[in-house]
Amino acid sequence: MKSNTFKGYFFALVATLAFSNVYIFSKAALNEIPLAQFGSLWYLVVALSCFVFALFNKKLKQVAHLSRKQVVTLLTLGLLEIATTTLFFLSIHIIPDPSVTSFLGNLYPVMVMLGGIFILHERFGPIEIMGGFLALAGAFVISYSGGTTLETIFIKGTGVVFFNAIFATITTLVVKAHVQKLSPELLNLNRSVWLLTFSVIMFFVMGESTVFSATAVKNTLIGAVLEFTAILTVYYSFRYIEASRSSIVQSTKGVFVLLGAFLFFGTLPLRHQLIGGFITVLGVLIMALAQAGVFRRRQKA
Repeated sequence: MKSNTFKGYFFALVATLAFSNVYIFSKAALNEIPLAQFGSLWYLVVALSCFVFALFNKKLKQVAHLSRKQVVTLLTLGLLEIATTTLFFLSIHIIPDPSVTSFLGNLYPVMVMLGGIFILHERFGPIEIMGGFLALAGAFVISYSGGTTLETIFIKGTGVVFFNAIFATITTLVVKAHVQKLSPELLNLNRSVWLLTFSVIMFFVMGESTVFSATAVKNTLIGAVLEFTAILTVYYSFRYIEASRSSIVQSTKGVFVLLGAFLFFGTLPLRHQLIGGFITVLGVLIMALAQAGVFRRRQKA
């Protein structure tokens, strides 16, 4: 049991570090090439990595034994991932500092909590709700631009992050419900194939160039391998520990992105965005600790 818990936290940590760097390398690549061109190369690498890994682990045999319900699940996840991932990279492209995008991404666990309350009729305690309010308040502080109208009150890209959080929440609920029956390798391969297909279609529809600069290729290749690693290890962490415990580790992602953005691009968020970012991290951390039962155990002690 302790061994499984250690594995779960280890996979969650690897996922956090890998995904933090996805923000950095995707931003670097998107600074040079359009989204459709970027997506075609990025998901070619991810799909090949997923296929080779699934083949090596002999997980491709599952494809021949999929039930009709599982095929429908994979189809649903593919469509959800297209929406989620497109919005994710679009937000990275729009918002200048990737650490701001990452901090705003802490809307996602709040959405998961709200989805649990209103869709799954789950019950959350006052500490979790307080953490959710903190995360929302921090996101508002980050996104506030000083305007007075609905069009100018938030920084550009805030709406994209908001809708990304909604689709990511739905995707997570579906994945969590089926991760025990569908292997992480198959889920990751399914995701990458759908995203590659969509990217290639958009590449030809938009008539993008087939010319890639050396630095764009390098950043895309590194980032794609990191995404493959991040998604796979998140799925594995769900197998060994509860999603709430995995999110405790993942809640620190914004700090790693902040450090990476400063080292790679020499950028830092504005003071109020930095304060808001740490408020969102604190809020998500409180939510995750409460869901993991840390505060309940302290009360009993």
